[in-house]
Amino acid sequence: MGRQSAISLAREGVNVAICARGQERLDDTADELRNSGATVVAINADMSLPESAANVFDEAEAALGSIDILVNNVGGSLGTSDVLATSEEDFRAVFEVNLWSSVRLMQLAAPGMRERNWGRIVNIASIWGREHGGSAPYMASKASLIAVTKHLALQLAPDGICVNSVAPGSIEFPGGGWERFRNSNTPEDVAEFLKWNLPAGKFGYPEPVGDTVAFLSSENAGWIMGACINVDGGQSKSLF
Repeated sequence: MGRQSAISLAREGVNVAICARGQERLDDTADELRNSGATVVAINADMSLPESAANVFDEAEAALGSIDILVNNVGGSLGTSDVLATSEEDFRAVFEVNLWSSVRLMQLAAPGMRERNWGRIVNIASIWGREHGGSAPYMASKASLIAVTKHLALQLAPDGICVNSVAPGSIEFPGGGWERFRNSNTPEDVAEFLKWNLPAGKFGYPEPVGDTVAFLSSENAGWIMGACINVDGGQSKSLF
């Protein structure tokens, strides 16, 4: 989804900085983006490490200039749905990835956006940050990210900065969790999951997520502040 967000933004003429832990996938994505005409800086980084945020931000700013758009897409899960059986270490590790990596980058990017009186911040959350689902640490950390997004949106609204989140549902892509789910279960079990969980009868795909990110990063989204937009094919059940 991070890759697709970068592609969708590049199609709109945005120069992008991307980061990832896997160098080969990072280089492949950077080449694809450059072929589309975008200026790209690719940074190898593990965003679960506290020092990575400043390193990535400084390198991106040095290569591209002022950062007008920030997309936080890092995510991961540990533990189980059993809160009592999930260790504190797993809770801390998941919050480090899903919440704190985003908070650090928002704290770095927002001051410059304030100075320029324009900016867009989009945080990739999850429908399981809005309702029950996933492991306990994952659900709690994504809910926290949505809450921080709302809080920061109200704080930065007077400065011309729009802060929003996107909540994907079950999105399948190469190497992702839902691809592993498909490959580790029988076709009958996968079909049963789709029948009861996804009204469209199939997993989602990254393009609608990336295009939603691009829209929220545009001038056309200038009156959307603090929203959490589901991209889930009707999977979520909550009214709110």
